[in-house]
Amino acid sequence: MNVTKKVLSAVSVFVLALCQISCSGQNEYDVYLLLGQSNMAGRGTMLPEDTLNVIDGVWLLDADGCPEPAKAPLNKWSTIRKDLKMQQIGPGNSFAENIAKVAGRKVLLAVNARGGSALEEWMPGNEEYGYFDEAVSRARQAMKYGDIKAVLWHQGESNSGRAETYLDSLAVFVSALRNALGDDTLPFIAGEVGSWTYNADAFNAELSRIAEVIPYSGCVTSEGCSMLKDESDPHFSRDGQILLGRRYAEKVLEIEKENDL
Repeated sequence: MNVTKKVLSAVSVFVLALCQISCSGQNEYDVYLLLGQSNMAGRGTMLPEDTLNVIDGVWLLDADGCPEPAKAPLNKWSTIRKDLKMQQIGPGNSFAENIAKVAGRKVLLAVNARGGSALEEWMPGNEEYGYFDEAVSRARQAMKYGDIKAVLWHQGESNSGRAETYLDSLAVFVSALRNALGDDTLPFIAGEVGSWTYNADAFNAELSRIAEVIPYSGCVTSEGCSMLKDESDPHFSRDGQILLGRRYAEKVLEIEKENDL
């Protein structure tokens, strides 16, 4: 074995050892799975300090499937993301900060979002994109360290023109995801698209009915969440993302309380 191979082998062993140490406590974390398209991936403006400041009490599932202290961008270890430079502030940042304050336990985020993705690309059996399989794979990695408490979903900008069929398709996706993860009561929280985006009124009105179609689910409003640039851009601003994340946390806690989960 040459020197390069020896170094690489030693590094691999070291990384594995660190992973085993950091992940040694089974059921040590409350796990949340964050999925969707660009707003979940994070497009709100990221400040330089965001990449340095760790979110207190929160960990992020890394590329090796181990918890690391969470700091922005949270979608950096996504197996399906676009360029790293595009990943900035999403709702996961303030969600995690707020949920950790009341959890009383360590919080682990598994974030696997893809900008521009349509719901059809997330459906089970779609081998061309494989987003469903990747979500399940990352979720199962995270489940080694704790139970998944909820799925946060922000997707719809790519489907807003087909609002009338969205919930039926989403119900198929959620049922398949719950089945794959072995939890038919896993809370599923969806977020509205920005009020200024194409067909937002019809789409958000339909999404607000999610609890009628999908059990153990809820919807968070995007009302008052500001835009990143202008009405041609579907992305939320930094402040809009922070507000949305707080609402995700409130809704998760509400559903857990209502259903004694």
